[in-house]
Amino acid sequence: MEVEHGLLFRFVIGNPQVMGDSLDISLQDEMSQHDDFFRLRHTDTYDRLSDKTVMWFSAAVTTVQADFYLKVDDDVHLRVPALGRFLVSHRLSRAVYFGCMKTGPVLSNPKLRWHEPEWWRFGENGNKYFRHSTGQIYGVSRLVAQYIHDHRSILHRYANEDVSVGSWVMGLDVEFVDERNMCCQDCRGNFKCIATFQWTCSGMCEPLKNIPIVHKSCPQY
Repeated sequence: MEVEHGLLFRFVIGNPQVMGDSLDISLQDEMSQHDDFFRLRHTDTYDRLSDKTVMWFSAAVTTVQADFYLKVDDDVHLRVPALGRFLVSHRLSRAVYFGCMKTGPVLSNPKLRWHEPEWWRFGENGNKYFRHSTGQIYGVSRLVAQYIHDHRSILHRYANEDVSVGSWVMGLDVEFVDERNMCCQDCRGNFKCIATFQWTCSGMCEPLKNIPIVHKSCPQY
């Protein structure tokens, strides 16, 4: 894919909570077999996704010279040629942030899944978030990734990673691209689809079972 499409893919992981446990040993074994991992010096837990995102952008922009830097969840079906065409169409954009843009209520109730402990930063209880890309897939141009790297020590981390990224670019002169082909619910018969997942599962439902099925139904061209 690097030669054919000009795209470099890596699984970005941190460290398990217990170094040397069975998970860590399995990861080490897989990393020795496949040269497609990018490991961060970071404890990989769900509540530290915003920290991981800062570290990933910072490491990527200082390691790989690219026009764009993207994050894609591993339970999302991706059509690589469609992604490539999208990126080419925005290659002249100096500062861009793209994905499926959304908004929604800021949840102050700690019992809810997407609870935001710092809900008060968004005004009165019940207010909505600013427009930002959903977390399953999004990307930025090199200039924006460089900004994240340069200011990583003072970028605020919210509980939800997608909100954090949206807040980092909110005050910048950046083009927001709401690309609905990055949140297809069903890619069959729609050759413009870039990414497919289900909102109800925040990714592909039963991904190990369904991603191969979707892959056969949505060819890579």
